[in-house]
Amino acid sequence: MKYIDFKKFTDENGAMPIYLFEGEEAYFREKGEALLKARFLQEPTLDYISFDGASVKGDGFKSVVDAWNCFPFVSERRVVRLTEFYPTEKDFDFYLKSAFENPPKDGLLLIVNSAKPKAGCAALSKKSNVTYVDCGKSDEETIKKWIYLTCKREGVYADGVTCGKLAAYCTLDMARISKETEKLLCYCQAEQLDRITDELVDTLVYPDAEYKIYELSNAVARKNYAAFTTILKELLTKGFNEISLLSALSAYFKDLYEISLLRGSDRELAATLGIKEYAVKKKREQVQQFPKGALLKTYEGMYGAISGIKCGKMTPDSALKTATARLFFENSRKNTD
Repeated sequence: MKYIDFKKFTDENGAMPIYLFEGEEAYFREKGEALLKARFLQEPTLDYISFDGASVKGDGFKSVVDAWNCFPFVSERRVVRLTEFYPTEKDFDFYLKSAFENPPKDGLLLIVNSAKPKAGCAALSKKSNVTYVDCGKSDEETIKKWIYLTCKREGVYADGVTCGKLAAYCTLDMARISKETEKLLCYCQAEQLDRITDELVDTLVYPDAEYKIYELSNAVARKNYAAFTTILKELLTKGFNEISLLSALSAYFKDLYEISLLRGSDRELAATLGIKEYAVKKKREQVQQFPKGALLKTYEGMYGAISGIKCGKMTPDSALKTATARLFFENSRKNTD
């Protein structure tokens, strides 16, 4: 199951004997583990033990199984935690298969892995009595659903558009999304509001720098000089300087140009370019807004401005102003010559 369905599943089914949290999203893994401990572990000192999965070899498997079979002293369940646990099929069959097929009724085995098993490792998600929770990176729709459900549980409504704006402002970073959602809910509670609006998100949530660069690119595509300069001024007061802005824009338009040339799925391009899949999706949408040849020209203009600074021909301030003028006024200047 996806992580967003995990809380409801636990509410409806109670404690299961074995849980596997697997995936690169640390936020989901940590929250899932915390939820189980809060529900079923009342005395961590006596009823909880953790093992480093990489160090479990030979007799170490027996130690894990013995700990799992111990009766809890005070808690509802005896919790045994394994991290980064990737046993081979041979080891699983020899040491663990029997315990997985006949788990102790008072024990809870919690396996927390940041990656899927490699070739030759046991597919734990398919083993007997394993409740598998997918903690991989989520797509935009999944995260919007998570925001919506989190707000709903607190009696606050947020529609799909507002959830999407919050997700985009945080560039789908779950760690930040969770903090910003909590902040918005606290504000609603303090002000006795039952709805999170777009305006409230704009007021309380500052977009990530990556999102602001995305907005700059949109302003360039629309030839909206006023919007471009407004965002520039805002970023210059938020830790950016002229050189870092030009560098960020140069790298961004380089990505756009490369994406315009490449074929394949969003996931394949993300792996090729070393960026997030969500970023590929949004950049592909932007590519369609630029006329043929404009992306390469824009990238070369940004790179040329940086080169001008490095060789001493321009100051950072003049380089940024020159690059901006070329983006918005070069064609009109040529038409008047």
